[in-house]
Amino acid sequence: MYRTALRNVLAHKGRLLMTALAVMLGTAFVAGTMVFSDTFGKAMRDSNSKSYSDVSVQVVDRAAGSGATAREKSEKSAATLTDATVQQLAALPGAAGARGVVSGFTGVADKNGNLIGKAWSAKGANFAPGADGRDARYPMAEGQGPKNAKEIALDRKTADKAGYRIGDTVRVASNGPVVEAKLTGVFTTDDPVVNTGGTLTLFDRATAQQLLLEPGRYSSIVLTAKPGTSEGDLLAQAGPKLPAGQQIHSETGQQLKDDEQKMIEEGTSSMRTMLLAFAGISLFVGIFIIANTFTMLVAQRTKELALLRAIGASRKQVTRSVLIEALVIGALSAAAGLVAGIGIGAGLQSLVAELDSGMPTGSLVIKPLTVVVTLVVGIVVTVLSALLPAVRASRIAPVAAMSSGDQPSSQKSLVVRNTIGSVLTAGGGALIAYGASTGNSDGRIPVALGALLALVGVFVLLPLLSRPVIALVGPALGKLFGTPGKLARQNAVRNPRRTAATAAALTIGLTLVTGLTVLGASIGGAIDKAVTSSMRADYVIGAANDMGLSDKVPAEIAKTPGVTASSPMTTVYWELNGSTRAITGLNQDTFDKLVSIELTSGSAAALGQGQILVDEDVAKKNGVSAGSAVTVTYPDESTGKVTVGGVYKAGGMLGPVILANSEITKHEPQPYVSAVLVKGADGATDKLKQGLKDATGANPVIEVKSKQEVRDDFSQIISFALNMMYGLLAMSVIVAILGVINTLAMSVFERKREIGMLRAIGLERGGIKRMVRLESVVISVFGAGIGVLLGCFLAWAINGTLKSSMQGLTTVLPFGQLALFLALAGVVGLVAAFWPARRASKLDILASIKTD
Repeated sequence: MYRTALRNVLAHKGRLLMTALAVMLGTAFVAGTMVFSDTFGKAMRDSNSKSYSDVSVQVVDRAAGSGATAREKSEKSAATLTDATVQQLAALPGAAGARGVVSGFTGVADKNGNLIGKAWSAKGANFAPGADGRDARYPMAEGQGPKNAKEIALDRKTADKAGYRIGDTVRVASNGPVVEAKLTGVFTTDDPVVNTGGTLTLFDRATAQQLLLEPGRYSSIVLTAKPGTSEGDLLAQAGPKLPAGQQIHSETGQQLKDDEQKMIEEGTSSMRTMLLAFAGISLFVGIFIIANTFTMLVAQRTKELALLRAIGASRKQVTRSVLIEALVIGALSAAAGLVAGIGIGAGLQSLVAELDSGMPTGSLVIKPLTVVVTLVVGIVVTVLSALLPAVRASRIAPVAAMSSGDQPSSQKSLVVRNTIGSVLTAGGGALIAYGASTGNSDGRIPVALGALLALVGVFVLLPLLSRPVIALVGPALGKLFGTPGKLARQNAVRNPRRTAATAAALTIGLTLVTGLTVLGASIGGAIDKAVTSSMRADYVIGAANDMGLSDKVPAEIAKTPGVTASSPMTTVYWELNGSTRAITGLNQDTFDKLVSIELTSGSAAALGQGQILVDEDVAKKNGVSAGSAVTVTYPDESTGKVTVGGVYKAGGMLGPVILANSEITKHEPQPYVSAVLVKGADGATDKLKQGLKDATGANPVIEVKSKQEVRDDFSQIISFALNMMYGLLAMSVIVAILGVINTLAMSVFERKREIGMLRAIGLERGGIKRMVRLESVVISVFGAGIGVLLGCFLAWAINGTLKSSMQGLTTVLPFGQLALFLALAGVVGLVAAFWPARRASKLDILASIKTD
């Protein structure tokens, strides 16, 4: 039986080719993901291995600098790190030295005025020379370190990228005015920001504090331990000397290294999990192809298997024979997939380097785990997929050797199948409807579980659905294509199980693609509605890195010619009735000119009287209405009563609570400025936009965006996410196409006699081709249509669970794109049928008729 199994693999290698390709592609995706994530993770760890080599203990002020979040800035206390703190820590018994570090966002403009690199990876720091005039952290390759406010130093990569040389004037900026300084030094560094493609600018200490923090303040202090003093001991000594404050945090150098390694591991693990999920989808699609292939092979070998039973082979031996075939196919395909996966991993690494030249790279990492997992996955998936066909093969009676054709399914098996499918589909649909009705995140688990049950149920019911659905297009096929069209319809429903298994592969892909597309359109519509409904301003000015703006920017903007109204949009985090809330601040005198809210009670004029406006959700949770009073806890821990001046509908860009800037600055003199809103005398014009840019000193890190540009930015983010998902799902679609090709090719082999008879009675070669192609198109569009319907339903349910976190969210069906998906499914069917149709048309008439 073992020899028989191996001979069958060799005898049917052509018919098993598509199955082998499906397994190979799925396992290649798995192997490529593991190779890439292991390689990228190692490169990141190697790049950051020296980050904290000179750090024994680090003390950090989390509220310092542009890197602090709005919440951290809002919650900052009087505790800061100063020169006095540095001196106290330097005097510790176990400290060999203490160094104050100033760090924050600093963008560098190239010679054309554009920002070098990405805003999120642009950093500025202080040059801290020792007695010899050198800073060991930043050894100068050329020139010397900065000594005053008119001098800076740049890392080697940034200087080379922009073509700067010693003595050149360089424009740099944080979140405020642009600084023009002379480049006095170019240094090398193993700072992870630079190693990952970022920029690093050095200032003298006083200038760094002035630009990035405030005079006399440090963002962190680094301690070096004396020989014989452990990092833990030094940390314990430093504790009592630190200023009291929630934002002051200290860690040992080893803890910092461990935290960084953990962060890298979590990042690569998340990426690997996402990629493996899509690899799993490809393998899941491949299961249908494998099962379909072995089912058809068993049907084609009915006589052979029956003869084996007749000469003494047991059921177990027959089952084992089919499974051995699957094992061989799985092992060979997985091995090929491993080789292809290594190539995919190398390709992904090259792609990342091409997209961002600063990302760290290294030699490929191929762990033994990758080899084992790839081979095991390929073998297990193939053998499990062939298990049911193998069991069916064992049930072929010896007497079947004297008959021909497929063994029909029993009525009982069809009833059981349809009953199970109906129960699963109904149960899944009920769970999905319940989850969607919750309107919040509580419904996500029911929706996910319901989606799984519904998908399985629909797959089980596909044979039942195929006959009536395909019958709908039967008359059209007959009228448009004549006899080939009628034959194509009959062939598509001749074996419903086979049709269903082929269509299911496309159903999975189209369900996911459609669901993502509808979600993207729905979320994009909600965001667009929020921007257009709440924003009357012509321009929004903000930092490219989404950090806060300098408090000097709003004043400069207000002076720009053509500006009729402007207001800084500030954010603070205060407690309202014991719960911390994000409060948006705007100038009360320009409020109505710049933004729009839909009030359900009260008036926006209440802002001028020191009252607050709250959205319906906050009003409901706190049980307040217009005229009610809420207790506010300010940053200095004092409290006060504030009257609710109005309640507005939730959603939009303004957040849950609004207060006048004049009231905010009474309790928080320097609030976080997230943006500046501007209204022009003549609307949004190129002249006004240029004037606003000039007002910021043509700052490369400050962006001036019109309302349409804000909407376009959100659209681009959604489009990028969708395109990435489409790309990851492409492998599944390719596997599904292989399934269609495989089914048609094997179907042509099965129907050689039938095709020969058709040719004998006058159907020309072109008619044969048309018949096979139309059959392929019908099956493909059937599977795609079911997938589109499922995807729309699931997207509607997911939208229901997002309504509480995204006001104004409604399900938007992009009919044009959905129609395009169906049309592309038809094209896929045509492409998949090219080889089988060509092969069918070239069959010899007499040889085909004599086929046993």
